[in-house]
Formats: sequence, C-alpha cells, structure tokens
Amino acid sequence: MFQIDRRILTHFDFLIPILILPIIVLSYFLISEANVMLANKQIVYYTVGFATFLLFFLIPIKKIEWVIPFFYWVTIILLVSVDFFGIAKLGARRWLEIPFVHFTIQPSEIFKPAFILMLAYLIKHNPPDENGYGWKSFFKLSFYILLPFVLIAKEPDLGTAMILLLLGYSTLFVIGVNKKIWLTLALVIGISSPVMYNSLHDYQKKRISDFMSEKPSYHVQQSIIAIGSGGLTGKERSEATQTHYKFLPIATSDFIFAYTVERLGFWGALGLILCYAFLVTHLLSLNFLLKDDYFAKVITSGISLLIFFYMSINIAMTIGLAPVVGVPLPFYSYGGSSFITFFALFGILENLLAFRFDPTYRSIKYSL
Repeated sequence: MFQIDRRILTHFDFLIPILILPIIVLSYFLISEANVMLANKQIVYYTVGFATFLLFFLIPIKKIEWVIPFFYWVTIILLVSVDFFGIAKLGARRWLEIPFVHFTIQPSEIFKPAFILMLAYLIKHNPPDENGYGWKSFFKLSFYILLPFVLIAKEPDLGTAMILLLLGYSTLFVIGVNKKIWLTLALVIGISSPVMYNSLHDYQKKRISDFMSEKPSYHVQQSIIAIGSGGLTGKERSEATQTHYKFLPIATSDFIFAYTVERLGFWGALGLILCYAFLVTHLLSLNFLLKDDYFAKVITSGISLLIFFYMSINIAMTIGLAPVVGVPLPFYSYGGSSFITFFALFGILENLLAFRFDPTYRSIKYSL
C-alpha cells in the first residue's frame, strides 16, 4: 500500500499556488484572444511546467545538496559554450542547439535555479555573523555572482545579466552584509559609471539614450498609447486596436502589460500588480518562519526578489520608466523558458517547506 505522510500536506504552502493561479488564468485569457495558436502552445508549456514542479518537489534537495556545486559549474560550462557553439538570433548569441533534434536551449534560463541554489549552498555552509559578512566572505560570494554576470552580458544579454547581479547582491542584503561594504560599493560604482557606460554595445547605449530622450522609442510610444486608451475599465476585444492591428509590438510577451491595460483598464492592471505584490510579500514573510534555516531563506528570498525585479522592470519598460529589455512578466508573458524556470524554483521551495521537519526525507512509505 502506498502512503504519504500527512506532514507533507500540513506544511505544503497552498497559498503560493492560490496567488499564482489568477495570474496564469488571466494570461491565458489574453493570449488566446490575441493568438489562438500561441495559446495552444502555452498549454504545452503549462503541462511541462507542472511536470517540472512535481519533479523538483519530489527530489530530496537537502539530502543531495552536494550535487549543487556540480550543477552550478555545469551551467557555467554551458554559458561558456554559447560563445563557441551558440546560435545567433536577432544579433545575440544566447542559444545552444541540441544535436539531432534541432531543439535549442537557453543556458541563461537553466542557470537561474543553479544560481539561487549555489548561493543557498554557500551561505548555509558559511552563515553571516551578527554584524553580517565581512570583506573576505563578501568577495568569495561575489565571485559566484560576477562570473555568470560577465558571461551572460557578453552574449550579449545585459537585461538577464543585470537581473542576476541585482538578485545576487539583494539576496546578500537580506541575509546580512556589513554596512560599510555597501557604502564602499556605492562610492565605487558612482565613480566608475562613465567607464561602465563606455563598455556597453552600441544598441545598449541607444536603448539608454532613447530612455533618456524626451521622445520615447516607437515601441514605447505604442505601449503608452495602448495603456492610455484603456482608461479605468478597458476596451472590448474588437476595440483593442493597438494590439489587434499590430501597432503594439510583441503584445503577448514583452509588452503584455500594455495589452492588459488596453483590454482591462486601470483596475485590471491594479489587480495584476496586487497579485504579484501579495505573492512577493508572502514569500518574504516566510523568512520569519524559517528562522535560522539559511538554505531555505536564500531560496525564498531569491525567488521573491527575482519575481519583483522581473515585474518591476517589465512594467517600468512598458510605461517608459526603464530602457527596453527582453524581460518577461513571470507566469504571464507568453513563452516556455521563464515559465518552466519559475515552476522549477517553486518546486524546490515547496519541497523545502513541506519536508522541513523531516530531514531524512522519508515521508513517502511503502507497506504491504
């Protein structure tokens, strides 16, 4: 007979899927309106994402945590391989083709779970003292943050690289770093910012100049028009001309927030933002429950910060408050890579929560 320990259900966080489900449902509704074929593909991504969630939920993460450094360095090798064997699309070399099946993978997406897991592994085995990390520990952790930043920025994919950089150091901020270190870094970044700007690619400089100029780029102009035309309550499907007449670019992925406001208005956009706000707040609140479990705290903080950065940058981009970068809305924009990555991360998190009182991971038992 197959039995499951009741503690799994007792400690499983059901509020997380309750908060995510409205985002997914609304996303599918809008994508199916814009393009039925994309909606059908999205169902496939949902299925793969759910299977990925189950896989990572059932893996005894803490019991095999020794695999994490190996996983991290394998993904680093994949990022390095992009420079030699990568496939270029739209001027960027970010993908690797799997031989014989003509299927491509994006190593920077695979790297995100490895990155958060590696930070959790390092911090668990070297937790901060009462005053936070000193320079020695900070430099050691910075190596694991800056290495992927350089490799991904070189593809070039500065948007993803910057998010990982912010994610890494924001996680350290939550866990604890000496205040003097942050003040010193702020001073160094301020002094060296002209040098960093000159090292950017021409198209990256153009995005920044478009952002700083009085007149926004064409994409942002169309996005602002769509948002402004939505009003408080939005438009009927037949009247959403910015999207259905193709004035709004990439309406189902990068600029899906603008499409949301055009269709559902201010109140619809506010509801979506509140769903994200409740999700991020709930995840951060779990840190009080986890107390001294640094491994789980880093995973929880990492996921919540990743969602926050993705959401903030995407929405700011569509309303002209940030440069245009290819950053999707989590669980909302069309596409499989980001969706599956987040489901893998939530599978890991739910595993740590549901099994946190059973370190031997023997909650699934078999008896005759």
